[in-house]
Amino acid sequence: MIIDFAFVLVALLFVSGAILLADRLWLRTRRPPGAREPVPVDYARSFFPVILLVLVLRSFLFEPFRIPSDSMMPTLVQGDFIFVNKWRYGLRLPVLNTRIVAIGSPQRGDVIVFRKPTEPSVTFIKRLVGLPGDVIRVTERGVFVNDVVQPLRLDGLYEGPKESLYPFTVVAEEQLGTARHRIMLDPARPAVLGEWRVPEGHFFFMGDNRNNSRDSRFPEVGFVPEGNIVGKAVVIWLSFSPDKGRLLLWERMGSGID
Repeated sequence: MIIDFAFVLVALLFVSGAILLADRLWLRTRRPPGAREPVPVDYARSFFPVILLVLVLRSFLFEPFRIPSDSMMPTLVQGDFIFVNKWRYGLRLPVLNTRIVAIGSPQRGDVIVFRKPTEPSVTFIKRLVGLPGDVIRVTERGVFVNDVVQPLRLDGLYEGPKESLYPFTVVAEEQLGTARHRIMLDPARPAVLGEWRVPEGHFFFMGDNRNNSRDSRFPEVGFVPEGNIVGKAVVIWLSFSPDKGRLLLWERMGSGID
């Protein structure tokens, strides 16, 4: 069990619901006529529907997520706030994260939020590269999936937020399956190369900032079990500028995540 915001919401819902139930079954009959409700009952009556609504929306529909690092540049930058679609891959119980309704399955190229396998209280966001049973090979030529190189087209030097920190970084358009997206290749950082076979029931993830991402290529992350998937990143709803001189990146707000 992971103690996080979902756990807190469930705990508050249980406590407020228990107070209301106790009041309905026992406490109400013992109060003098016209007496005011006890403070705990008054608070529980006010907060219970709000907590229930937030829990349902966050657990089964959409959850906000803040981008904490540069690992998904240029697709996502530090300072982006996104919505994660929680029902895209099936409905799961809050806290337990057990899937109760199967709706869809992750597709190669999806940008996905997941719980770090070695530290489940930490959430990561990366791009799905390898499906169960795939053999992933990363070389200086690019990414190979089951011995098939994924198309890659260089597209000049990076221009955008935090540009001064990546002065010689190359941007390229990559295609994973049917998904097209941009990635960054920083020559100042060594590339992590190798070959991995994805076990059944697991997935292999990589960041779009390929030379600056702790992802499935590293043992502390490794292959991600299906049960650790939180949802699919779908839209940027707010974006604070990581550079001085600007507060908000208006052009990024409302953008879909490819």
